[in-house]
Amino acid sequence: QVQLVESGGGLVQAGDSLRLSCAASGRTFSGYVLGWFRQAPGKEREFVAAIRWSNGNTYYADSVKGRFTISGDNAKNTVYLQMNSLKPEDTAVYYCAADQHGSSRYYSFWQYEYWGQGTQVTVSS
Repeated sequence: QVQLVESGGGLVQAGDSLRLSCAASGRTFSGYVLGWFRQAPGKEREFVAAIRWSNGNTYYADSVKGRFTISGDNAKNTVYLQMNSLKPEDTAVYYCAADQHGSSRYYSFWQYEYWGQGTQVTVSS
């Protein structure tokens, strides 16, 4: 069993930065894909970014490419999402997720078995 706890959300202005953290307990991430998803009111949950723990490969949604960076700290069993140049359309609840099978379909929320509780990010214009 894996427990994921997100932190770092908040209210910021357009153009500001935030760093989200996702701390995991229960086991190590060997072989996992760790992902960030987000869900805005009235919208479906959408893929933001993912990292393959075994080799550090990263993947991004087009909407955040060049602005967001996903990274991991093996020693702390923590994955981060650095968000720069935030826009009002980035406003959403952000969720951390873990896929224990390391699927190639990292963009699909169906692949992830474990989810955090979410952290709110609000970007004002």
